[in-house]
Amino acid sequence: MYIIKVKGIAKIPNYVQLRDDKFTLLAYFRVDRPDKSLEKLGFGDQQEKIMNIINDLPFGQVTKLEL
Repeated sequence: MYIIKVKGIAKIPNYVQLRDDKFTLLAYFRVDRPDKSLEKLGFGDQQEKIMNIINDLPFGQVTKLEL
């Protein structure tokens, strides 16, 4: 799975994209509200680990997420 952090502009908040190995969009959620999206994908128990990675990730960089 791949993760991309997208910088918002003005009133648009920052978002995160989670994509599979074929780059199909799995989830798109606000950085400050990941709860429901991660639970839907079955990553509710790993939310803290994923959010730590997201917070350290620079904007616009595609990163492979190994869980």
